Amino acid sequence: MKTRQTDRLFAKSAFPTEPESEFGFTVKTTDGMARRGEVQTAWGTIQTPVFMPVGTAATVKGMMPQSVAETGAEIILSNTYHLMLRPGPDRVAKLGGVRKMMGWHKPLLTDSGGFQVMSLGPLRKIDEEGVTFKSHLDGSAHRLTPEISTDIQHKLDATITMAFDECTPFPATEAVAADSMRLSMRWAKRSREAFVQRKGYGQFGIVQGSVYRDLRTESVEKLNEIDFEGYAIGGLAVGEGQEAMFDTLDFTTPLMKADKPRYLMGVGKPSDLVGAVARGVDMFDCVMPTRSGRTGQGFTRRGTINIKNARHAEDSRPIDEACGCPACTHYSRGYLHHLFKADEVQGLMLLTWHNLHYYQDLMAAMREAIEEGRFAAFQTDFAKWQAMGDIEPL
Repeated sequence: MKTRQTDRLFAKSAFPTEPESEFGFTVKTTDGMARRGEVQTAWGTIQTPVFMPVGTAATVKGMMPQSVAETGAEIILSNTYHLMLRPGPDRVAKLGGVRKMMGWHKPLLTDSGGFQVMSLGPLRKIDEEGVTFKSHLDGSAHRLTPEISTDIQHKLDATITMAFDECTPFPATEAVAADSMRLSMRWAKRSREAFVQRKGYGQFGIVQGSVYRDLRTESVEKLNEIDFEGYAIGGLAVGEGQEAMFDTLDFTTPLMKADKPRYLMGVGKPSDLVGAVARGVDMFDCVMPTRSGRTGQGFTRRGTINIKNARHAEDSRPIDEACGCPACTHYSRGYLHHLFKADEVQGLMLLTWHNLHYYQDLMAAMREAIEEGRFAAFQTDFAKWQAMGDIEPL
């Protein structure tokens, strides 16, 4: 029944053409710092806390859009940098935007390209106006500014547009982090001025400042003055480690507006998600579940497994006995081990599907725990199960 309903939702004739609602955010309940909410958008309501699968180049690798939806995903992420290089924003616009082009009938968030440009290292040059860089594809020269990035995201038809920023590398001295953050705040103002307001669409500013409390405080204050539809926390998950990330969230999220969604960019491992939700974060994205699925790593209640290890060769158990994804309900670890050893694409597809399903189940479990006022107990149980390791059923 679920597959039939999804098929009808994703039928070409069912593609929505009129925005469903204004953009908004509602906190339904809290449990400590953890929040259970909803983001209302033009193309559907998003239940939070939410994990957004990454579809960098207008595709979630190894998955069909219908399959992504069946995992429980309500929003995906695509990337400005990659789509501006190939196939180009004008071509995407002619095809109706990313959502219509790829057949995704739900909300879409686009990264501004700032993180990807930072990762280019010597291939990019930053100035007050923006960034000049060379394409990693063919070495051709390109330019991104707050105005250009915002315009490209408009052409991509992003439901949520991100302000253009410089993702501060780690480690960075406080002086370097301060200069980087203040440049991003000037770019945030220009991004906001370039944003085209539309019913049900929004733009998020990005808090920077590395691991420095005073800089994060200043960044939040400047972004609050600009007034975005939501706010992201950038510059984390770049090598500082989980403890430093959590410490930074501890003093950052309480400063952020309570009536706007909070998005921690590029995070992360399941334990990162649980810890960040406990600190008041609502939205996440990361390539980890899909990238891991392509390389043989599976996520389970008892931690991770490497399906390519020989011990799985004759294992008739599913990846996770409690999981309802197709990989777990129809296939054994032994079969997936065989697929990976034989370099069969079906193996990476099934493990990717499982990982995305696991992440969505984790988010749903956290939403339920917050609603029922037992999030602290959920955290304890989650840590206990993860520490058990991949052992035989008790």
